Amino acid sequence: MKIITLGFLLVFIGILVILAGMLSMVYQTWKTGFGDGVEKPETGVRGGGIIMIGPIPIIFGTDVTALKPIMILAVVLMVIVVIPFFLPLR
Repeated sequence: MKIITLGFLLVFIGILVILAGMLSMVYQTWKTGFGDGVEKPETGVRGGGIIMIGPIPIIFGTDVTALKPIMILAVVLMVIVVIPFFLPLR
């Protein structure tokens, strides 16, 4: 498979994932209803993210329980980035 074909395939898969997320949000809004005048209980949204600049992670989030899996992911990504430095060159 040529590298350009792989690139187009990855872009196409990314577009499909974004489209699936948008359709999921529309379905969830349609299922729960909106603007019907009935007060719904407030639901909390928790989330977080990680930005990797080389092997250095920048972690952000809303609360500690949302940050725990992200911190584990940051450590795993740091190990994956650092391992090639210790492997011998062929």
